Amino acid sequence: MFEILRNFFNFCDKENRRKFYAAIALGVVNSFFMALRIAAIAVMMQGLIRTLTREQPFTMRTIWLSFAIMLFSVTAAIITKKTVAMWQTEGGYRTCAKKRIEIAEHLRYIPMGYFNKNSLGQITSVTTNTMELVGDVATRAVMLVMQGLLDSALIILMIFFFDWRIALVALAGFLLFQAVNVFMRLAVRGVSEEKNISDEKQISTILEYIQGIAEVRAYNLTGSRSAELNAVINQAKNVCLKMELRCIPIATVQSLVAKMSGVAIMLASIFFYLKGTMPLENCAVMLVCSFMLFTALEAGGNYSALLRTIDIGVKKAQAILDVPMMKISGEEHPEEISKPGDNGKNLTLSARNISFAYDRRKIIDNVSLTIPPRTTTAIVGPSGGGKTTLCHLLARFWDVDSGSVTLGGKDVRDYDMDSLMSNFSFVFQNVYLFHDTIANNIRFGEPDAPMERVIEAAKKAACHDFISSLPQGYETEIGEGGASLSGGEKQRISIARAIMKDAPVIILDEATANIDPENERDLMEAVHALTREKTVIMIAHRLKTVRNADQIIVLDKGRISEEGKHGELINKGGIYARFIDSRKKAVSWKL
Repeated sequence: MFEILRNFFNFCDKENRRKFYAAIALGVVNSFFMALRIAAIAVMMQGLIRTLTREQPFTMRTIWLSFAIMLFSVTAAIITKKTVAMWQTEGGYRTCAKKRIEIAEHLRYIPMGYFNKNSLGQITSVTTNTMELVGDVATRAVMLVMQGLLDSALIILMIFFFDWRIALVALAGFLLFQAVNVFMRLAVRGVSEEKNISDEKQISTILEYIQGIAEVRAYNLTGSRSAELNAVINQAKNVCLKMELRCIPIATVQSLVAKMSGVAIMLASIFFYLKGTMPLENCAVMLVCSFMLFTALEAGGNYSALLRTIDIGVKKAQAILDVPMMKISGEEHPEEISKPGDNGKNLTLSARNISFAYDRRKIIDNVSLTIPPRTTTAIVGPSGGGKTTLCHLLARFWDVDSGSVTLGGKDVRDYDMDSLMSNFSFVFQNVYLFHDTIANNIRFGEPDAPMERVIEAAKKAACHDFISSLPQGYETEIGEGGASLSGGEKQRISIARAIMKDAPVIILDEATANIDPENERDLMEAVHALTREKTVIMIAHRLKTVRNADQIIVLDKGRISEEGKHGELINKGGIYARFIDSRKKAVSWKL
């Protein structure tokens, strides 16, 4: 248990860890004030018994002394309990918030391959369920367990001042209670891991079902997909029931141990009194203590079964934070790579003998190329040849396994990541827009940009007219992923976002591949506005977007098989010539 508590506190940031430690320290004081009730009861019992035995008369002084001790005990306990509760609540929710932000920031700087290996459901589960567990259940469970231990320990310590024999009986009951508690945590160990896995699978399946609902309907798979979703939800339900069914019998035994320990204290006290080895007033105090002793401990014990689940969740969150970030060997905040207004005129982008493998499968194999500033480079080749991966390596979405990528003559790994990314803009084939207003989606890279600049970027991207025709114009909220817009509209908003960023290097990953003829002219105008006087790297299959490039790179099986201008490559009669020929034939097809 102490290992789990140590892991939890280590997971918290320093500020909130100190808050938890302060709450525990104040919890000790609170337990002391709670234990003072025994002294108040002892004073009253002693006065009553001495009056009954006619040793001395019962006086108001005894009443007032007992009342004063009890009042002080209750008042101080309430104040300290309130403070402890506030500190632990603040510590829990602030830890939850900070860790969510920390995980989000950390995910920005880890290799993109991490997201291929780890499902969206797992990451979502950690940032939602696990963090909720830390913010609410974990802090409450940890503090209740700790408070139960402290209260019981101080009450047992107080009993030692009255009778060491009864204190030993109470200590034996305490240790037996803890033994049952350890058994409970061991019993739920396997189920706790199973519960975390089922939570991840449930979230992943729900997300997949919602995101793919159009395909589910289109292919009439509502029954089978719903059955799969229901099965996963039922599995999660069964795991929760399984955990409860394992805990309930042991929790019953644990409660029985607590109550029987109280009975043992009562019987021992009566036995010692009848034998004449314990005063009557002490016996009466011990009878009262037998009811008080295990109340807090039992309350904390009911939560202790969750400690294993909490520990697994904390370890999963920490595992994300332990994923190595992409190394930055340069200064923490170096000077900007390009100066404002120079449009990256000195930014030559080069790759020297770079190789990259994913899951032991080589994607890029010893590739070298140079992209001069303010030129257009088209990357073409068969599907799966490594085109997108090469662009990701050039922009340092991943780090190369060998070789180097340089920008402006300096290795990209020597730049601050944010400074490096400020020099790249991306327009992907599959555009992602956020659940926000159109204006905020356009100014995504510059949240404080004035509306005039937003409109200017939209006009350049040829999307001002359709935005203006919407009921709320630029303040129209679009659904998550831009579900309420057409493909062409999303592409143009994405281009407006890139125009707003005004980065010197533009990467177009098949940005015009799926555009219908009606939107093609507007989209090409938007692309032209975006790429004017920029360094452009494009992955494209359309002849119009390839033939005018300053250089064309033909990538096949991770290697550069051909490079040159359109006319030169046509004359070679290689992969590129066959690619162009197939495109011409495709264009000539008619229905």
